[in-house]
Amino acid sequence: MGNEERKVKFHDEIKGKLVFPENDQDAVIIKADGLPTYHFAHAVDDHLMRVTLVVRGDEWLSSLPLHLELFRALCFKTPKYAHTAAMQKEEDGKKRKISKRKDPEAAVSYYAELGIPNEAVKEYLLNIANSNFEIWRKQNPDKTMDEFDFQVDKMSVSGALFDMVKLQDIGKNVISKYTAEQVYNEAHEWAEKHDNGLLELLNNKEYSIKVLNIERGKAKPRRDIAKWSDVKYCIEYMYDDKFFANTDEYDFDKINDKEEIKKILSLYMSKYYDESDDQTTWFGKIKDLAEELGYAREVKEYKKEPEKWPGHVGDISTVIRVAITKRRNTPDLYEIMHVLGRDSVEKRINLILDK
Repeated sequence: MGNEERKVKFHDEIKGKLVFPENDQDAVIIKADGLPTYHFAHAVDDHLMRVTLVVRGDEWLSSLPLHLELFRALCFKTPKYAHTAAMQKEEDGKKRKISKRKDPEAAVSYYAELGIPNEAVKEYLLNIANSNFEIWRKQNPDKTMDEFDFQVDKMSVSGALFDMVKLQDIGKNVISKYTAEQVYNEAHEWAEKHDNGLLELLNNKEYSIKVLNIERGKAKPRRDIAKWSDVKYCIEYMYDDKFFANTDEYDFDKINDKEEIKKILSLYMSKYYDESDDQTTWFGKIKDLAEELGYAREVKEYKKEPEKWPGHVGDISTVIRVAITKRRNTPDLYEIMHVLGRDSVEKRINLILDK
C-alpha cells in the first residue's frame, strides 16, 4: 500500500496536470469466485490489446492512483488517460448529470423516435466534444464530419448542458442540404415505424418529392424541418384532402378586413394569375396588383413613408399565401402555387371568396 501523504502527479489529456494522494487502499483485484475486478481487468486487458489512450468518465478519476500503481506493479507501460465530463441537463433551475436510467436524452432510441437524423446527432455531439468544431463547420459547410481534425485536448473540462434547441437547429442545417428524394426516403422510413398519418401523405411519391423540393437546392434552402416528425406539419397543407378538411380559421395578419381581402383575391384571380408565369413575371404581377389597389409597390418605399400607403406588396402576398395555405409563414409562395397547380389554387381561393 502507498502513503496518502505522498502525491501522484499525472497529465490527463483533457484536464491537464492532476495531483492525487498516492493510493493507500488494499484493493481487491480478484474476487472470491475467481473473477477479476474492473481494476485488474482494466490493466491486463488494455495492456494485451495495446491500448494507448483510455477515454472514460470523470467518475473514474478517483481510481486513477490505483490503476497507475497496478500498471507499475505489473511492469506494463501506462496508457494515456482522458477523463470526460458528464453531460448535464437543467431541471427546476438546477443542473445535474444526465441519468441513463431516468432521462430519455441518454438513450439512442429517444432521437430515433423523434426522427432526428443520425448525422445531426453526431454533429451535435462533435459540437459539444470539441470547442472548435462549430467554427470549423461554418468555415467548411460542405465538408463531411470525417474531415474534421478531432483533438482530445479541445474537449471541455466541465460538463456541457444538453440543449435540444441547438440540436434541432443543427438538424435543420443537416436536412436543408438533403435532396428532396433523400428527405422523402428518410421521412418515409421513419413514418413506417412512427407515423401512419405521414405515411399516408407520402403515398404519392412523385407528388411528395415535388412538395419536398420546394425551396431546396438553393443558396439559402428551406430550414423548416429539424426532424422527421416535423415533416407532416410542414407539408400537409399541400395536400387538398388535408387542406379542405382543416377547419382552422384564416389569420390574415395586417390586412384582415373581409371586403379588402375579397377585393385582393378577386382582382388577382381575374386579372393577374397565370400558371405559366415564371417567378420574376409572377412577382412583378404581385407588385402590379399592390399598386393598383393603392399599396406600396416596394417594401422599402413603404418604410420611408408608411403614412402614404395602407400597406405594401408583402402584405398583399401574405393575403394570397394565407388563402392558399392557411399559414403566414411558408416556403416560397410561387413554388407552392406552381406545385399545387391551377385547379387547386382556384379551389382554395374560391373557398375564401364563397365565404
